[in-house]
Amino acid sequence: MQDDWLDNTPWTVNLLPYIQGLQARGLIEVNVVVIHATELPTLAEARRYAEMIHYPATQTGNSGHFYIDTDGQVACWVTPDRVAHHVKGHNHASLGIELVHPGRYPNWYATDHQDWSTPYPDVQIEALINLLDQLQVRLPRLHHIAGHDELDLDRVPASDDPTQTVRRKLDPGPTFPWETVYARTRLSAYVRR
Repeated sequence: MQDDWLDNTPWTVNLLPYIQGLQARGLIEVNVVVIHATELPTLAEARRYAEMIHYPATQTGNSGHFYIDTDGQVACWVTPDRVAHHVKGHNHASLGIELVHPGRYPNWYATDHQDWSTPYPDVQIEALINLLDQLQVRLPRLHHIAGHDELDLDRVPASDDPTQTVRRKLDPGPTFPWETVYARTRLSAYVRR
């Protein structure tokens, strides 16, 4: 990875221990950023989850590239020259940004817990917009943005009633300020293929 991703940056660098096991890619391949909510209440819990091994063959797990805490602090856990496992079927050409947000925690798949009302803090959204601006300068083909919920449409059995199904992924959720992000960045909506 080029040193300018790790040195003299406005974000902290706290790379995941398995980063070398993630597939390498050229930065020219990245054309979409995917916005996620951690659906966990703290950055520490998100880190614990990200460090879990879900793919024994490569000894890697699921995570985004960047994480933004509720106070606006930004951390890089996977450098953009690596393919992170953050969105089913769209990892190779995308970069994942995780916003710390409780979402549906802790009853992710319960039928009565599919809406959330917790807003994203303004400072977190400001940090996201600043990060998106910086990424567009550093990634020459980054032109599109999508929510995790737009790319992963799978349904799973509800945890409280297996005869019903719920969306596997709803993030970044109903309180994410899409209009603000579109108005303040040069990114356009990603069209799912």
